[in-house]
Amino acid sequence: MDLHLTPDQQLLVSTARDFLRRQCPPAVMAESVASERGFSEELWKEISVLGWPGLLVPAEYGGSGGSMIDVALLLEEMGRACFPSPYTQSAVALAEESASIDDKSITLPGEPGGRVTGRKLFVNDAHVADELIVATRGGSGLNLFLLEARRPGITVLPMEAMAGDRPCEVSFADVVLRGEDTLGAPGRGWEMLRPALQAGALARAAEMVGCAQRILDIAVEHAKGRKQFGRPLGSFQAIQHACADLLRDVETARGLAYRAASWIDAGRDASAEVAMAKAYAGRTAQAVARKGHQLLGAISFCEEHSLHLFHKRIVAAALDFGDPSHHLETVASAMGLA
Repeated sequence: MDLHLTPDQQLLVSTARDFLRRQCPPAVMAESVASERGFSEELWKEISVLGWPGLLVPAEYGGSGGSMIDVALLLEEMGRACFPSPYTQSAVALAEESASIDDKSITLPGEPGGRVTGRKLFVNDAHVADELIVATRGGSGLNLFLLEARRPGITVLPMEAMAGDRPCEVSFADVVLRGEDTLGAPGRGWEMLRPALQAGALARAAEMVGCAQRILDIAVEHAKGRKQFGRPLGSFQAIQHACADLLRDVETARGLAYRAASWIDAGRDASAEVAMAKAYAGRTAQAVARKGHQLLGAISFCEEHSLHLFHKRIVAAALDFGDPSHHLETVASAMGLA
């Protein structure tokens, strides 16, 4: 789609790009990813001053009252910088043994006024969260609870991850679920959770677009500067066509992401549009990363080069909020095939 940015959106993009270029160079990025927290607390404070965490929050509640397109624009810039931040990955204790995020996969028993025992997996950044949103299965449907992360009976353990993110296992040992902990009406949790998961999937798609765009930029820069047989690498037709393919893939993924964002902003049912954007970005961005490694050669696999960090971020984002297969099922269902 042809995206026409408003002056405010143009300012958002330029401010984000300049801030991330200054505050998040490759060395800082790699250091933050390798740290115990997984991100810079100081940088988080700075983006809070910029108002980014409250971009979608209505102005009457202290937020910026922005749109989903605003968020997509910001996440694309974060992806372009491979910015280590829990901006999208909030501490929602949802997935269980199946690692699925659909309604029927949530089976952990828990009712308001009762107790919960069991565990949740892949809860991003739970190790630094003050509160957790926990999904349980009740007699009338899905329940959501807002619990203090340090409530007695809750244990948070880190899980292995390759992309610098910090997924955790959260265990519950006879944890009290007070009535006042309940978010919304009992049994109506999925109605509240579904749009949040949809927004998260789109946000990760936009982030992958940014990562893929940066890989394309690195590949083109390398093709222009590297000489082979006395000629720039980019003067060979095979390299030219490979870079052209990357551009096509990135632009197509970007178009699908912003089409889905515009549907959400218009109040339309964007289930299929978000699913297409997430599935396409997940598969295409990984293909872009693999081609980037081929174009740059062995140096791109070394720790000293940043390309491997973008590749890992893409792999993690492709799985987060539903993998491509999950979202293709949604598209098939929208077509009446499932």
